[in-house]
Amino acid sequence: MEISVFGTGYVGLVAGACLSDLGNTVTCVDIDEKKIEALNRGNVPIYEPGLEELVKKNHAEKRLFFTTNSVEAIQNSRIIFIAVGTPQDEAGRAELKYVIQVAQTIAKNANSPKIIVDKSTVPIGTAKKVQDLVRSITSHEIDVVSNPEFLREGTAVRDFLEPDRVVIGAYNEKSADTIGLLYKPLGKEILFTSPESAEMIKYASNAFLATKISFINEIANLCEKTGADVCEVAMGMGLDPRIGKQFLNAGAGYGGSCFPKDVAALQRIAQDHDLEMKIVHATQQVNAGQKIVPVEKLRREFASLAGKKIVVLGLAFKPNTDDMREASSVEIIRALSKEGARICAIDPIAEENAKKILAGTKGLEFEKDPYKAAKNADAIILATEWNEFLELDFARIGKEMKSKILVDARNVYDKKTLMGLGFKHQGIGR
Repeated sequence: MEISVFGTGYVGLVAGACLSDLGNTVTCVDIDEKKIEALNRGNVPIYEPGLEELVKKNHAEKRLFFTTNSVEAIQNSRIIFIAVGTPQDEAGRAELKYVIQVAQTIAKNANSPKIIVDKSTVPIGTAKKVQDLVRSITSHEIDVVSNPEFLREGTAVRDFLEPDRVVIGAYNEKSADTIGLLYKPLGKEILFTSPESAEMIKYASNAFLATKISFINEIANLCEKTGADVCEVAMGMGLDPRIGKQFLNAGAGYGGSCFPKDVAALQRIAQDHDLEMKIVHATQQVNAGQKIVPVEKLRREFASLAGKKIVVLGLAFKPNTDDMREASSVEIIRALSKEGARICAIDPIAEENAKKILAGTKGLEFEKDPYKAAKNADAIILATEWNEFLELDFARIGKEMKSKILVDARNVYDKKTLMGLGFKHQGIGR
């Protein structure tokens, strides 16, 4: 099929590359000329395992194209995906202006019937809003389909090609079937719903997973008060198939481009309909406080953090991505800086993005080598559980440190082993 994808961010670029790999001809459209030029040279602007190889392969085989020419892309495509950003506005709502701009561009330049596919995460009712808008502009038959993405940064390519679900929400059964054909090669069952239900599935899923994380973090905080170990508690809970093991890892809260934004947007959607979502609100509150728990632990270790050298291992909001949006490390570093600490930060991929977000932060420096960073350090905080940090030689690191204090904010290290090396190990809920 001839497809165009508007937006070359995490969702749009992954969708475009994967759809082309399934044999479709895909044109990815973006207004950023430098980004398009880079993509045409084979340079992928985001870090996502497997994506660069997929882009280069399908671009070389003439199935994947990149352009700023939106008119040509629209007129040459039967199916048009909208995968632009829907950032959170000041009130917490998802900002739809980019989605609307693309929809208007499609309608004004349509030369034949089209199917618009909402891939961006949008509030409930957006598909109808977009369909009414485009039909008011053009006489060509245009249907709008909601096809939410369920991609996890770090495993996005695999998630697209090996999905646990495909959701298609449409008013027109024929259009729904057409989009269903795109996913047929994946061999997965497709759930057909109304557009409103499809849009709600996305928000409800992310809110539920975020709630699960905040719940186990509250349990972790209680475990510390009562002497229980949250890792053992989570294991016991997860053996119940009604609960499941996933997203029961206590830590320093969730971040990224999806959970914080989508939870806030769902809260605003409810408020706009005169409903109060108490559980969703509590999820947000717990997560905000959880991000600085590692700093609170250090406050109990030192009379003052002023002048103390603290090493922060990991900056991205999760491993295998360079995404710093809503990362816990940002709140940790800002809190340490505010108290006068000297911070030495390390991340194998996200350093450049971190430098932009944390520009001007007092006392912050970056290092590539964790062993050099440990020299004269007063404490270490593991903020992101990159593989590079899981097998560190802590006997060697301990010899470099001024005091052997480790805050394991992701509960990945063996407490007994570290204590045997003379470390004071502080996990979350342990």
